[in-house]
Amino acid sequence: MSGVIVTGPPKADAKDVEALAGYGVATVHEAMGRTGLLGTHLRPVQQDTRVAGTAVTVLSWPGDNLMIHAAVEQCGEGDLLVVTTTSPSTDGMFGELFATALQRRGVRGLIINAGIRDTAELREMGFPAWSAAVSPQGTVKATGGSVNVPVAIGGQVIRPGDVILADDDGVVCVPRERARETAEASGAREQKEADARASFIDGRLGLDRYGLRETLVRLGVTYRTYEEYSRDGAGT
Repeated sequence: MSGVIVTGPPKADAKDVEALAGYGVATVHEAMGRTGLLGTHLRPVQQDTRVAGTAVTVLSWPGDNLMIHAAVEQCGEGDLLVVTTTSPSTDGMFGELFATALQRRGVRGLIINAGIRDTAELREMGFPAWSAAVSPQGTVKATGGSVNVPVAIGGQVIRPGDVILADDDGVVCVPRERARETAEASGAREQKEADARASFIDGRLGLDRYGLRETLVRLGVTYRTYEEYSRDGAGT
């Protein structure tokens, strides 16, 4: 497998990245029209942490972390490293030593569609990571791959410079051209949710706030007392 290391790709504006960092993954995903999620298999090794940054992408051979070493040089302040492999892998391709090098360069965290190890050390040093697996299995450094090329995780294409947002719920990718409009849409959605929250605190039901009683009628859903339901034999 040959490859390429692309230098100096375009990135989302830092102000837009910081604006998106103020919202949760679920809010941003909804604000983009329920798109952008990298799947449910990527889970955090820590809790109560949210990060946002610009993607530096890595395409590696399974069980080979050579291209992660190459990618470190391409990483800088405000980036998030995004790693996937050419075929499924659960090997522990990333650990505390990589995190030390990346933290020194201002990298905000890791998304890896493979295995990770040294999780206790990562938590202790405060380096956030989301992975598809946790495994102590070692790797080699023997096969070429690519850095800063488009990669796919969970059916979502991630390009270098796209915004990656990750929290306890998962990981979402915002195309760099949509960063500003998505931040604005996320703010509007958060305000909408705040209004709904206040309404629910006051005791209003979602059925009434969202006009869902009419939806139930349209779908043919009926209300029956327990006695009526039992009399017809449906409750036995």
